[in-house]
Amino acid sequence: MGKVISVALPKGGVGKTTTAVNLAASFAVAEKRVLVIDLDTSGAAGISLGFNNTNRHPGVFDIFSYTRSIEQCTQPTDLPLLDFVPMNPLSPVDEDRMNRMSENKMLLHHSLIPVKGTYDYIIFDCPPYARGLMAAAIVASDTVLIPAKSGHLTLDAIDKLFDYFKWIGLFTNKPVRIEGIVRTMHEPRTKVGLRTDHDLCEKYSSLVLKTIIPKNSTLSESSYYGKPAIIYNANSKGSIAYLALAQELMNKDGYI
Repeated sequence: MGKVISVALPKGGVGKTTTAVNLAASFAVAEKRVLVIDLDTSGAAGISLGFNNTNRHPGVFDIFSYTRSIEQCTQPTDLPLLDFVPMNPLSPVDEDRMNRMSENKMLLHHSLIPVKGTYDYIIFDCPPYARGLMAAAIVASDTVLIPAKSGHLTLDAIDKLFDYFKWIGLFTNKPVRIEGIVRTMHEPRTKVGLRTDHDLCEKYSSLVLKTIIPKNSTLSESSYYGKPAIIYNANSKGSIAYLALAQELMNKDGYI
């Protein structure tokens, strides 16, 4: 049975999509079968995997509107073991409808049932706000991975997310499990980087993962060209860091 992970934080610009895409690609390189599901209406994960408005149909909108199954919306990527469910390009009317449909917090959970046995990992790229699609993703997930870019606003967003987890826990009648906090776009020699590291480790020491994702131009370049970093430049610091993150999480799951 596949493990479902939400990559989530109610803040933009912290590396959620970069982490979802490159962690998934790293799992695939490690010969794990992986499905990425894009829940951000911007379609950023699709862009990072080389999808555009033409090949982002069908997608998540069709799943929520009950017109397609998740199997019918799943597409292959350039990596043999990595599949993808895109977010459809949405008009303002469709996006409003998507927000209303996502109030059904159990729909995504039920939609995954036919495919959970097919994959080792299913990864949600969540939107940067704590409601709707993020709530549906967390309810459907086994764990939540939190990307943390250096800065005070990120720390505030993590605190907000943990308050949100309490609300989700009341709804599902079970606590939200945390996969870990991964430091992203990290600049260790800056005052902000050092202070964020200190505050994170002081407040959430047991949750901070060992692997650190450095600020690295390859990660932004690979996204621009629609490829995971491991395909664009396997020897870059960013690629190596995400491979290490995948290995750290697989070790936690008992993979050798």
